[in-house]
Amino acid sequence: MSVYDRIQIEARSDSEDRLISADEPLATLQARCGGKLPGAIAIPELRELVAKSRGYGLKLARPITAQDGVEVIRAWIEVSPLDGGCRIILRNWHATPLPPEPSDLTGRRKAEIDRALAELTARLDAGQNVLTVECEASDLMPVAKAMQAGIGRPWTDFVELGALSSQKPLHWRLLDGAEVIIKGSQRPWRASVLPQLGLEGETLGFELFLTSEVPMSGSDLVPEDQADQTVGPPKGDKARSALIGRELAPILRLPIARIIANAETIRTRRVGPLPEEYADYAGDIAAAGQHLLALIDDLSDMEVIEAEGFAPAADRIDLADLARRAAGILGVRAREKGITLQLPDVQEHLPAIGEFRRVLQVLLNLIGNAIRYTPENSTVSLQLTSCADRARIAVVDQGAGLSAEEASRVFNKFERLGRSGDGGSGLGLYISRRLARAMGGELTVESRLGHGTRFTLDLPKGG
Repeated sequence: MSVYDRIQIEARSDSEDRLISADEPLATLQARCGGKLPGAIAIPELRELVAKSRGYGLKLARPITAQDGVEVIRAWIEVSPLDGGCRIILRNWHATPLPPEPSDLTGRRKAEIDRALAELTARLDAGQNVLTVECEASDLMPVAKAMQAGIGRPWTDFVELGALSSQKPLHWRLLDGAEVIIKGSQRPWRASVLPQLGLEGETLGFELFLTSEVPMSGSDLVPEDQADQTVGPPKGDKARSALIGRELAPILRLPIARIIANAETIRTRRVGPLPEEYADYAGDIAAAGQHLLALIDDLSDMEVIEAEGFAPAADRIDLADLARRAAGILGVRAREKGITLQLPDVQEHLPAIGEFRRVLQVLLNLIGNAIRYTPENSTVSLQLTSCADRARIAVVDQGAGLSAEEASRVFNKFERLGRSGDGGSGLGLYISRRLARAMGGELTVESRLGHGTRFTLDLPKGG
């Protein structure tokens, strides 16, 4: 730590807020922030205070915190108007090294950016077999539809891997970052494969992102007469409203994703040193963008399920297997809060009737909510039961619970029970119940204040 407790550091600026002279260590800080001496003030916090002092014609004094990518600097600063510019005095200068970044931070940043920019996203099981796929770009529609029809097959069966094609099967590390060729698309594509790890470090599944450096042009948007074939809503979706699903969603996704990626670049200081408050602001922008994308997804889903003729497919599914898959997808989020997911045993099975992707969507929503609202270092349980003709799975948390009045409103459209700041749209449970009922089932809630909450998905039992 560098300390200049008893040293008065002086500097001068001119009428254009250029730093014309500066004592050490302020001169070094100016250089580390990309400035020159003399030259425009490159330290944002100092530049702001100097501009205010000169503009108001007042002496200003306050503590200041800045950083140069190497150290965090704290000092007391006094700025006084003088001869068209300002006289600058700093005292109690303390410089401490920036803390080291976590070893996995670079990987997490890359995953966040890839997730935001992806034009095709797929969930894979531990064997890299396709579970779900979502896509909006028309030049990826053929491969997305093929994946949707081929759920359970390796994703590499649907793309060309160039020089890697002759080396199948491939470890996911060889595929992460690989260039892939998509039949029917003229754009170059890169695959990102993000593992989802269990409590013991085992691989539970993967997220697959296909991204391109070449942006989607207007001709790449899904034509209106093909909108009801868009992959994302599954094969059972017969109609889609023109407002969100057909027209706005494809147009909005890419620019919002670009905003998120740029904000993440700023937040992570990949373009140079940045004060903490500005990095936090960029993080807020990225988070708001993620919430907006989630809202677009929810509105698109709502339009689909409320459309006349909506009818999910009647697949034969295993609720126990789907519960384990959903928990694997959300395992990282649970571990970040120290939450234990109690899952059905690998030998346990519960046949049911319902569309594979839609049941997985409901379970992801229920488990995700339980993780979000249950305390840290607690447990979320997935419990299976059945009777003569019904198969049931319950998601039970140890959260604060709901009052009887709240429980009566929890499935209402846009209902958020007074919560603010968590980014939810208030549509997740509404959509989940509509889906359950469309599949011949039901979604119910049991809860008491202080005793956690149980959501139960009920479906027709399979043979």
